[in-house]
Amino acid sequence: MASWRTWRARWRLRGARGAAEPAAGGATAHYLAIIMDGNGRWAQGRRLPVAAGHRAGAKTLRRVLEHALDLGIREVTVYSFSTENWSRPPEEVAALMDLFVEMIDSQVPDMHERGARVRFVGRREGVPEKLVRRIEEAEALTAANTRMALYIAFNYGGRRELLDAAAGLAEHGEEASEETFRRHLYAPEMHDPELLIRTSGELRISNFLLWQCAYSELYFSDKLWPDFDEAALDEALAEYARRQRRFGGRAGGPNGAGAERAT
Repeated sequence: MASWRTWRARWRLRGARGAAEPAAGGATAHYLAIIMDGNGRWAQGRRLPVAAGHRAGAKTLRRVLEHALDLGIREVTVYSFSTENWSRPPEEVAALMDLFVEMIDSQVPDMHERGARVRFVGRREGVPEKLVRRIEEAEALTAANTRMALYIAFNYGGRRELLDAAAGLAEHGEEASEETFRRHLYAPEMHDPELLIRTSGELRISNFLLWQCAYSELYFSDKLWPDFDEAALDEALAEYARRQRRFGGRAGGPNGAGAERAT
């Protein structure tokens, strides 16, 4: 029997705008990707240091992940720090590195208790040793969990991932195909996100999961990330359920909405 928290979360989703209408595609999203944008603007709008915005964003992530767990979401991939973010002011980068250590120490044990596996995707060169140790400890602690997979894209760039995958393919002398190429991505087992959410009103994917999001549905929210709450996630999921995913086919055809890909 579903827990009370799970029942409440699903009841709230049914109440989201449009969720009670017949879904055009009839699909439920199980694999999500999120670009958490707007922490800095949130802080500036309140005349707070940028670090305060990142800290507020970290709290939002925890609430959203807990809600996703209650809804039965199987995978969430979040964009936490890109390869381009190193160009930000040194004091902001240093504060972010400290916050990542703090987040791992405070949030990973709870995610572990709730059955989530945590994995970081991206390069680790240039990352402070203390943070690398915490990353490795978090991955080891949660490795056997199966309720949900949380991928944290850290020091990540989509183009860099594709170049690294191509180099791995060449190094092993494999014939190029989608299957062999995928084996050299940072997380080959990651499912292609069905829904990509970006906050703060920006309408771009910013070098995030370029291979994996080839057919993802895109959802853009005007909310700054610290203001994105459980109800906002429900709205995004309800919008996804109203869409038709055809993968290049036509609705009702063999590759249309009536033939939603098995995931």
